[in-house]
Amino acid sequence: MKKGDKLFVRIDYKNSEREVTSKDFQDHVEYLKGVADERYFAGGGFANESGGMIIFEAKDFEEAKTIAEKDPIIQRGLFRVKIYKWDLLILSDKKYEQ
Repeated sequence: MKKGDKLFVRIDYKNSEREVTSKDFQDHVEYLKGVADERYFAGGGFANESGGMIIFEAKDFEEAKTIAEKDPIIQRGLFRVKIYKWDLLILSDKKYEQ
């Protein structure tokens, strides 16, 4: 990853009227693993709120929107999603281990 890459931020907001099953969550994780295999990707759930955030690479806003909308938890109406184009201005040179 470098300055100037086209990154997008996806924020997921829980639909409080719908329950998420373990199958729904597993389908969501499996879908995101496939997306992560193809591009820069970092994501996780919020510890103090119901929802999550993903930062990922896409060629443009339309591709980012398509990626988000294909996620099973979005298709099933369990979460709603908001996508932002993110301009990367600062990138640490420091390497972190996983």
